[in-house]
Amino acid sequence: MVEDVWILGINMTKFGKHFDKDVVDLGAEAAMAAMADGGVTMADMGILAAGNLRGGGGFGQQLQKQIGQTGIPVFNVTNACATGATALRTAIMAIRAGECDMGLAVGVEKLAGAGLLGAVAQSDVDEWQPEGRFGAVAPTDGRIGTANMPGTFAQVGMEYGHKYGDVSFETFARISVKNHKHSTLNPLAAYSKEMSLEQIMGDIMIAYPNTRPMCSANCDGGAAAVVVSDAKLKTLSLEQQRRAIKVSASVLTSDPYTERCQVLPDVNTLTKSAAAQAYEQAGVGPDDLDLVELHDCFATAELVHYDNLGLCEEGGAVDFFESGAPWRDGSKPVNVSGGLQSKGHPISATGIANIWEVCHHLRGEAGDRQIEGARVALAHVIGLGSACGIHILESSAA
Repeated sequence: MVEDVWILGINMTKFGKHFDKDVVDLGAEAAMAAMADGGVTMADMGILAAGNLRGGGGFGQQLQKQIGQTGIPVFNVTNACATGATALRTAIMAIRAGECDMGLAVGVEKLAGAGLLGAVAQSDVDEWQPEGRFGAVAPTDGRIGTANMPGTFAQVGMEYGHKYGDVSFETFARISVKNHKHSTLNPLAAYSKEMSLEQIMGDIMIAYPNTRPMCSANCDGGAAAVVVSDAKLKTLSLEQQRRAIKVSASVLTSDPYTERCQVLPDVNTLTKSAAAQAYEQAGVGPDDLDLVELHDCFATAELVHYDNLGLCEEGGAVDFFESGAPWRDGSKPVNVSGGLQSKGHPISATGIANIWEVCHHLRGEAGDRQIEGARVALAHVIGLGSACGIHILESSAA
């Protein structure tokens, strides 16, 4: 029998521009706060899984020097936008394997001012990279620009509309209206600003149908989680046990081979596969979820993932959104944090930050944006290239 694993402590820094801190500073801030949240120290950790995409190798060992060199194994993790979720899964697997009874997972990135995912030459970034957002606007002088992430997810959204019936530009933009509205209740979001439909539709077009506010925000940030075995948790205080969140499912998938994925990453199939495995592991279904934090790197991505995660019937994503279900006061709240479009997307931190959000609702500690009575939640992240991480979490009272 596989032993249950619990999230004992968790933290995320404020996302935004941190020009006075490097990745180690941000990682240390998140890690120390996560351990304090769980009432433990570095001396209790049996493994460190450290996620960072842009800083090169050895981030985990650099982090150790700031938070405590205890001689434990360190795993340096990179897995595109799923890096944080993969780091967490690494720690979870070590506990399930019986190698330790407590572990620390950290994800951190510095992206403010960067043009990482626009796939443009550095010399062109200042000329046509929108400040503060992922993606690239085509040059106006006739050159051909490349836009890996924006182009891929623009096509994913348009393909969904072609297959299941036209989806209007306005529908995609209204998803962004929702997320920017939600962000106003999140003090840790990079952007906590409500935006009107007219503002969003009238902003700079990045890759149709996604304008700039419909794209995930470049920013800096870190997130960390402490995970603990069931047996170890039972030796801790009643308060630690009460606040612990059960990891009912932890799943990581990649693209299966298909003809199409050699041309365009298949973000749908690997998410559907991960979701099916996660629901089976957890013994729950989409109807049991009280909230979802999904990877809305673009507004188009959020729409297709309603379908991929089984939140609606196949082809029913537009109807699901139009029903009001994914709003904070709807029947299936999605991205109450503001999502990546507002909260921000410091790549390696995102997978754990999504889990931070749902853990706080499951604990009843989400403040003004609390989803009352939340007991079961799902956190989802996509790493283009490809990887999909899904975690289903349950409160200790579930």
